Amino acid sequence: MAKARRTKQKRRAGILRFFIGDGRTGDISVAFFAYVMILLVVGLVMMASASYAWAYSDFGDGLYYAKKQAMFAGLGFVAMIFFMKMDYHNFKTVKLPILKNFNVAGIFYIVVAALLIMVLLIGNDEGGTMGAKRWIDIGPIGFQPSEVAKLSLIIYFAYSMERDGKKMNTFKIGILKYAALLGFYVLLIALEKHISGIMLISAIAIVLILCGGANWKQYTALGIGSVLTAIGYITWQSHVPGSYVAKRIASWKDPFSDVLDVTWQTANSIIAIGSGGLFGLGLGNSRQKYLYLPETKNDFVFPIVCEEIGFVGALAIIIVFFLLVVEGYSIAVRCKDRFGMLIAVGITTQIGIQTVLNLAVVSNLIPNTGISLPFFSYGGTALVMQLAEMGIMLNISQHRYYPPETEETVLVPETDDGGGDYNEPKNA
Repeated sequence: MAKARRTKQKRRAGILRFFIGDGRTGDISVAFFAYVMILLVVGLVMMASASYAWAYSDFGDGLYYAKKQAMFAGLGFVAMIFFMKMDYHNFKTVKLPILKNFNVAGIFYIVVAALLIMVLLIGNDEGGTMGAKRWIDIGPIGFQPSEVAKLSLIIYFAYSMERDGKKMNTFKIGILKYAALLGFYVLLIALEKHISGIMLISAIAIVLILCGGANWKQYTALGIGSVLTAIGYITWQSHVPGSYVAKRIASWKDPFSDVLDVTWQTANSIIAIGSGGLFGLGLGNSRQKYLYLPETKNDFVFPIVCEEIGFVGALAIIIVFFLLVVEGYSIAVRCKDRFGMLIAVGITTQIGIQTVLNLAVVSNLIPNTGISLPFFSYGGTALVMQLAEMGIMLNISQHRYYPPETEETVLVPETDDGGGDYNEPKNA
């Protein structure tokens, strides 16, 4: 009986070692893994609740979206474990036999660019993007290349910036080169009419360029110029009657000005957030999800979270997101090499900025841009890619640097004469 118990304990320990290591240097960040799993599980539950009414109305099955999301979560979890076990250095060291001059990072960037072009030629609006082509079907698989573009850009920027080294301090390399690489992706995504994708991938690139070693004076001047240009464009467009920007600005300023048409979504989002109160109406008891608030499965899942589990529950979720980002940057700063550090910074920035933008949109802090909430919003490509990125982060966490432990000096009591005096210091 005792032998069977020990065997069971060894088997359980073996499973734990597979995921988190064996307790020695080189283990994954258990905290980061825990935050990811909390967000994944809670996200699946809340998305299932938020999407129930719309799924029943559209397909006669209230769990239609939940079942598909659970399947994507399973695929994503497998991807996370794969990348957690795969050394992230393979992205820059492995080369294909046919294309010997390109490593995985370079090929990844080119392939994603080709997929973005294919979207413009044979894409569809499967994702419900109101006519904007963002999806592509390859056999039975449909996915959104702009989601893959985020990771592609991060990995290629990290590889190229490490290779450029001190050249990053020059305007030609540190600014122009990476602005051109970013601009190529941005142009293709802009043709898909994917504004939120442009915002997010640009924000990731801006952070990476700064962390990659760009001259801060040139970077600051360029940043100020870009911000002033953007403000000028938005201001100009906001005064053009009937323009897209003017409508969005007007809806943002007064979300209850046209609740039966233009501001319907924002108004019902605010109502859902306010209806939850301190502790919420209870899981599954949202009222706004019953065909009042559109896109409850996707961009506007968080208002239903607020309505059902209240301010306390929503705040707890935000805190977990915050802890995930903090741990992500901690992994980055402790990484032993520049390549891994930049990848970790890029992925963490993506999750952090995407979360902040989604929360700002649903609460009407900024105009509606249609951006999803990581781990919560419905979407197979997004969820699988996010979990794959978490796997890369966990692999990078195995390469963290810790200062060597110093020997402590203690005083050992003298025991020969029983007097309690202390002898010479000894190293513990």
